[in-house]
Amino acid sequence: MRIAQVSPLFESVPPKLYGGTERVVSYLTEELVRLGHEVTLFASGDSTTRARLKSPVKKALRLDRDAKDPIAPHVLMLEEVLKEEKFFDIVHFHIDLIHLPLARRMTTPNVTTLHGRLDLPELGPLYREFKEIPVVSISNDQRRPLPWANWQRTVYHGLPEDLYRPYYKPGEYLAFLGRISPEKRPDLAIEIAKRAGVPIKIAAKVDKADEAYFEQKIRPLLSHPLVEFVGEIGDSEKNEFLGRALALLFPIDWPEPFGLVMIEAMACGTPVIAFRRGSVPEVMTDGVTGFICSGIEDAVDAVDKVSSMDRQGVRRVFLERFTARKMALDYVECYMDLIMGRERRLRLAA
Repeated sequence: MRIAQVSPLFESVPPKLYGGTERVVSYLTEELVRLGHEVTLFASGDSTTRARLKSPVKKALRLDRDAKDPIAPHVLMLEEVLKEEKFFDIVHFHIDLIHLPLARRMTTPNVTTLHGRLDLPELGPLYREFKEIPVVSISNDQRRPLPWANWQRTVYHGLPEDLYRPYYKPGEYLAFLGRISPEKRPDLAIEIAKRAGVPIKIAAKVDKADEAYFEQKIRPLLSHPLVEFVGEIGDSEKNEFLGRALALLFPIDWPEPFGLVMIEAMACGTPVIAFRRGSVPEVMTDGVTGFICSGIEDAVDAVDKVSSMDRQGVRRVFLERFTARKMALDYVECYMDLIMGRERRLRLAA
């Protein structure tokens, strides 16, 4: 199959440091190549892939100090996609919504994975206008604000099986990994660690939009002797950071569409202590891969119990449900359904 993967340009594929969507696009692209498909990746020029790479910019936008307008490179990329669409059997978009007018007018089958939250008021009218565009969710919970959209299926994210080495001995600190933002609630992670009397290490990036929140709400909490702020880390450092942890804390306060860090921890054999929000009950198996909690006190109790968990069992669930191969095979089924659906419509119209 000839497949186009269209990635955001904010991070390289895979990202050098933090980056969820571009990381998933990388895992999917490489696994599709491994399965024997002919893949073209539209992404920044500093991406690394075995697929054919098409790049409207030399460097990912977030790390390029000269990049001022993020829209212009994406429009340029879409023009390149349009020029080449006849060479593809399917075009797979991962760029939210800027491509929707183009997707409506394409003759090549296409599908869009929605990677973000969908409960924003502006999105309802937009997706009602483009209600015929095929879309994929990354959790069933993500669909709730737009139940009438043209959902094809839910495909959970996956990681390469050998990306992380599991650690089966419980560590001595709690981990918080990802992004410093109000919805991720690093403040609650710190509070849980303090009440449990267990050290916490925070490896997270601070976006410009969250700098004020970090300075006002989080920095004052970092002086506590149990708290260590590591900063932003990349893939090469994640394995040891997560694997040597007692548990990952995930006390989110928003409708998390998936939560890639949960399966990263599971791949390391590390249990997750998470709040019952968004996709958490779908991704986690309560009592097996960690504990799904209703609040701070519940999470503190979970810290006391987590050291006795079967970390091999945590890793086993990852291998059964969240590998890149499973993700890629699920998408291939989706692609085939869309391609065959188009062929049926053409036959009926002939």
